[in-house]
Amino acid sequence: MDKFNSLQKELYSINQAILSLLSQAGSIPGMSEDSFKTWLKNCEEIRRQIEEKILKVAVVGPIKSGKSTFTNYLFHGDHLKRSAGVVTSMVTKIQKGDSLKAKLFFKSWDEVNLDMLQAMVLMPSLKDPGVSDSFDIRRTEDRSNLHLAIDSLSDALLISNDILNPQIVLLSSYLKGYEVMKERISLDTSEAEFDEKRFAEHKVFVSDDSLSVYLKDIQLEIDTGFIGNNIEIADCQGSDSSNPLHLTMIQDYLFYANLIIYVISSRTGLRQADIKFLSIIKRMGIMDNIIFVINCDFNEHDTIADLNQLIKNIQEELLIFLNNPEVYTFSALLNLFKSMNNNSARGNILKEKELVKLNQWKGDREFYEFSNRGTDSFESSFKRKLTQERYSLLLKNHIERFGVIAAGIKNCLCINHEILGQDSSNAQKMIEGLKDNQEKMSRIKDMIKNTLSGAVQKIKKETRLDIDKFFGSRSGNIIGDLMEYIRNYRFVYDKYENNLDLNGFANTLYMVFQDFRMEIDAFMAERLNPEMIRFIKDKERYIKEQLESVTVPYETMVKDALVNYISELADFGINGMATKGEVIGLPDFDSIKSAEDLTVPSIVVCMHFSAKIKTEAIMRLGFYNFIKFIKKIFKKETQNRREEALALKKSIFRIKQETEKAVISHCVNYQENLKFQYFFKLIESASNSYYKALVDRFHANSADHLNIADLIGKKQTDKESALKVLKEMEQIAEQIDLRIKSVKKELYLERKLYLERP
Repeated sequence: MDKFNSLQKELYSINQAILSLLSQAGSIPGMSEDSFKTWLKNCEEIRRQIEEKILKVAVVGPIKSGKSTFTNYLFHGDHLKRSAGVVTSMVTKIQKGDSLKAKLFFKSWDEVNLDMLQAMVLMPSLKDPGVSDSFDIRRTEDRSNLHLAIDSLSDALLISNDILNPQIVLLSSYLKGYEVMKERISLDTSEAEFDEKRFAEHKVFVSDDSLSVYLKDIQLEIDTGFIGNNIEIADCQGSDSSNPLHLTMIQDYLFYANLIIYVISSRTGLRQADIKFLSIIKRMGIMDNIIFVINCDFNEHDTIADLNQLIKNIQEELLIFLNNPEVYTFSALLNLFKSMNNNSARGNILKEKELVKLNQWKGDREFYEFSNRGTDSFESSFKRKLTQERYSLLLKNHIERFGVIAAGIKNCLCINHEILGQDSSNAQKMIEGLKDNQEKMSRIKDMIKNTLSGAVQKIKKETRLDIDKFFGSRSGNIIGDLMEYIRNYRFVYDKYENNLDLNGFANTLYMVFQDFRMEIDAFMAERLNPEMIRFIKDKERYIKEQLESVTVPYETMVKDALVNYISELADFGINGMATKGEVIGLPDFDSIKSAEDLTVPSIVVCMHFSAKIKTEAIMRLGFYNFIKFIKKIFKKETQNRREEALALKKSIFRIKQETEKAVISHCVNYQENLKFQYFFKLIESASNSYYKALVDRFHANSADHLNIADLIGKKQTDKESALKVLKEMEQIAEQIDLRIKSVKKELYLERKLYLERP
């Protein structure tokens, strides 16, 4: 068992020991149950957070860079479909499990229909162009109409910018997969689970576009490889996908990622697509937690010298983004084949040609050993990074809280033991002294609460102003920049006018709209979303700093109050109290967000274009046909191209107007959700958590001891029995405290070793 799992197991054991001690204390007459309820709740909360806190690792890079092969190597088996389709984009999330398991989540019928309706906006040749937004794929007539409309499209509409039109591919995939998927889809999100025997079946859904288009999410559990528990590896879609929304989905996951592994193919080196995506990551403000892996293809390099020159070139190019990029080079496919060959009992059997290739690579000792050295270096660094991150995020805060609880229990037992050993007169004096001290602490609690309450209102006001400014309509703000881009967008009329004779007005207008929409989606994904993510992260840091600036000064006040409290107790003859005089650890924001289930609103929200775009287009087309008909009656020569071009320009103008409205609606909704559903709730939750962290020290050292006086008048045998139990419990509490200190010492040493390593 590795060091982290060993320490984590010890924390679980400490937690259970505290719970047992609290249960025993609760059985003693006169002991304050309120104190135990709070500590019991804290223990349960800590246990849940230890179990639920997951470190997220995103594997990213362009298409065909070897991301899925790399992820398979991490889990020592060919579990993920390699070279899967790119029509849909799902971030495949994998965790270690007890066995192989795949869980697939499917869209609801409403989500499918809405997805298709947006792809059908302005689509020509539909009998009912969807003005009423009434399309339902479950209706035979609607499917037939859509089939006919797609079949009637010209090649120019099926292929856009030298790629298949993503909207048409999306619609065709939905239609093709309908018969297979109709029993799986429901009114709500549905799911399917494939256990170990059927695990491979999940690849069918991922690799077949007509099935994967119905998927909403996919989660895998794999029981092989060197990835530990509570770590999630995300195999992301290619960053250079032709659909800009795929990039947005990747950005959504990167916001929460603790570590990014960027895969670069040695066949191509650093391409324009890499430069573009890395620039986006830098603007997001998350470049500090990234590792680069050059996925080596032995067949592409004649000598190690050639490969080293490529590595040097890549490292120099990466200096644009990082001062000291961390780069490792090895063959992910070689590592995968090696692990599969060594683990064939699990069904990971190499095909004959794969085995031949593996033996061939082993025979080339220079390349083989080069890859092995790179692999060893990567795995060592990767494990250290994750382990250190896990120490700081999963354990440090929890061991501090256990220390507070253990100190509180020791103090409570010590005080009650001393009071119970006194006669009625002395016991009453002690209790009166405790009451005075509790009143002092209550005043400090009120002071902290009022100060934090005022700070919350101030931070909320500033946050509201900052968000409104960021999303403002002036140039330099999100909405303003987007409006400016739309208004300044220049259509290449010559390109579309040439299509009028070949494809007609409706088809050309559809082409214009699809190209325009792709450009808007790309602008948002590449320009606006990174700025939005950076703004959110900066705002989170600002909120944290503001709350800490208010809270930290009270740490000294709390510590001094506790020291005075211990001193006053000593005057009563109560000694051996745990002071817990060290700096009070405040909870980290990730723990706060996890406990309150707070998540940033997803940026993967498609803009919904209103029916007015379709209505306007139909009216323009109808008007044009009417004029054409009148001129034909009077045998006047019509200038078809000129009139069609004029109608096209007017329709485009209307499309831009409606797009502006859709954009404003989308951004305003996101702005308000970000404000009220995330930041305001985060501010309140963080304030409450900080307050609790401070006053828990008071609670731990000032429990209500009034009820223990009831035992004073009992017969001597009852008192002696209670004193004996209290003494035994104090010894147990002392042992728990020593275990906590031991874990803290190990954590400190591990942190020290990590910092000292090169």
